[in-house]
Formats: sequence, C-alpha cells, structure tokens
Amino acid sequence: MSPDRAMGYANMHALRFLSSRRWRCGVPGVAVRGKRPYWYAVTITWNHSPGNLPMPYPADVVLFDLDGTLIDTIPDLADALDWMLARMDRPAAGPDKVRIWIGNGMDKLLQRALRDADGADPSAALMDRARELFRERYGRHFCERSCLYEGTEACLAALSAAGIGLGIVTNKPTQFTEPLLETLGIRGYFGAVLGGDALPERKPDPTPLFEAVRRIDPEASRVVMVGDSVNDIEAARRAGYPVICLTYGYNHGQDIRDGRPDAVIDSLRELPALIEGVSGS
Repeated sequence: MSPDRAMGYANMHALRFLSSRRWRCGVPGVAVRGKRPYWYAVTITWNHSPGNLPMPYPADVVLFDLDGTLIDTIPDLADALDWMLARMDRPAAGPDKVRIWIGNGMDKLLQRALRDADGADPSAALMDRARELFRERYGRHFCERSCLYEGTEACLAALSAAGIGLGIVTNKPTQFTEPLLETLGIRGYFGAVLGGDALPERKPDPTPLFEAVRRIDPEASRVVMVGDSVNDIEAARRAGYPVICLTYGYNHGQDIRDGRPDAVIDSLRELPALIEGVSGS
C-alpha cells in the first residue's frame, strides 16, 4: 500500500517518518510497511484543517492522573495490601499483582486481592474489614518508598511557568492523595485535586474532569489529559479532550498503545514539547 493511499483512510491524517517500528506520537493507524525505515499513517481526530498534525497541542488546562503517571506508588500500596492480607490470614500478593490490580480505586484493589486469595468475591463484612486494615496501614505509610517519576517536577514547573492551569483527577481516595502530594512537594502546582471520592462519579466517567477544569479555569476551552491507563483514555474521550499517555504506568498489564491515545511518551520530560506555548515546544 502506498503512503498516498493510506492517507485516504481517515478524515484527518499525518504521515510521520520514523526510523523504527516504534512511534512516539499519534494514534497507531495504518502501518505502511516496506523496506526500513517504515512509514506510519497516524490518524488523529482534531478540530484543525485536514492535513495538519495538531502538535503541539494547545492547552489552557492540563489534567493529570496520579498513580502510575506522576508518582510510582506501587511499593507502598503493595506493602499495605500485603499487611492487610496477612492480618486476614491470606497469602501476600506482592507488587507484580498489585501493579495489574490498581487503577480503579481502593475498593476495586481490595476486591481483586481478596478474590485472588479466596477464589470468590468477598462479602460485605470481609470488605469492611479489608478497608479498615488497609486504611490503617496505608494511612501511616503512604510515602515510605513512593517517589516522583523522573522528569515529573521539571514538567510541572515548565507547564506552570507557561501559565497553563494544572489539575489532578485520580481514583485514589482524597485522604491519601492530598498528603502524598504535600509530602513529595508538588501540591502547589495544582489548582484542583479531585480524588476518587470527591464526587459520586469517578473515571472513566468524564464528570471529574469537567469539575477539575471548572475549578481551575471556568473559561478554559482547550484541555489535555495525561495518564497511564485505559480509564484515562476513556474519560478523556468522553470529555472530548485529547489524551497523552505514559508507557511506564499501571495499565492492568496491557500495552497502553492498544488503547489508542493521541500520543504516547516515555517520560514526562517529553510532555512540555507537546504542549503549545511551553518553552522548548
């Protein structure tokens, strides 16, 4: 298939010339394969004239997920979960399982751990006990080994310096989210922080995204979502926002590219270059 023919497959196209099979921006579209190097037809839906690749993205507000996007929280989450399981006479789960289980809020994490241990869905009484134990341990040790990903603070500083409003929308309970941000020294960058219990709705419902934007800048019309999972992609799609994803996050063991985000990056150091008006973009 020729590149010209591949370009006819969508309403809006961009053809990027890459030296390897791995692409770093754009939704994986039609792979036009010949001799190396490869050409990739990348399809992006955007309100621009056809033929223009909308990069960098214009943004009044950038929203971030938390766990697996800004902060590596697996060590402390796994510790708290295994402590809880031990006191419920269940075997430890370990960080590898926790990495796959997290992303849908605390209750889902606990349900998955107990289901894995027992082979059946936990009762309401069992869940109540699990919540009590997990909150006890994690509330005291939420930031023993959790740390910012490489490039996180430099990215936030660059976006903030450009006058872009920043927010966090996470399914993590607020009682853990706020102290974690404060302890790691990045709370001040964010005009809004919505934990998973801040509203009746949570991601992938887009309502928390809309509320975060309202709190940051009610007049904002250009919003970009940054995350690491299919929950972030679905929430952004339903909100009508472009979404940029990190390769290193917690996406239930799946390659984030399979979710077809608008762009994929390896480090938050790469994000400022994708946002219009940020120094270096």
